[in-house]
Amino acid sequence: MDFMLEALEEAKKALSKEEVPVGAVVVRNGEIIGRGHNLRENLNSPLAHAEIIAIKEASEKLNSWRLNDCQLYVTLEPCVMCAGAITQARIPEVYIGAIDPAAGACGSIINIPQNDSLHLHTKLYWQLRDECGDILKEFFLRRRK
Repeated sequence: MDFMLEALEEAKKALSKEEVPVGAVVVRNGEIIGRGHNLRENLNSPLAHAEIIAIKEASEKLNSWRLNDCQLYVTLEPCVMCAGAITQARIPEVYIGAIDPAAGACGSIINIPQNDSLHLHTKLYWQLRDECGDILKEFFLRRRK
């Protein structure tokens, strides 16, 4: 199963709700245990990012805040808040679909998950996919019109 495509399906759900189209899935042993897409506008919450929602769902399913045997797939580079949540959840691997040059906290602007001051060093894999960037470009182009 292509987990980045699953994250992209979550991004499409956000798009259908007029949200910034970002999606995420948490995977453990080859199974999706958490899904999320942006819901900031619908929930009027700055915390309702795709990654936060997916991490929360995975933690509830495992009945543990430690996701140290999981992977996160996300269509856009996580922001500072989400990068912090990834570190706090002890997620060891993150697969990222598109760079966020405006707010990226996994290497674009700063790199929280691989900060030497933190105990966990998350492996970051850039699966730069046109589909992940294209859905965001389309959304913002439509919004500007």
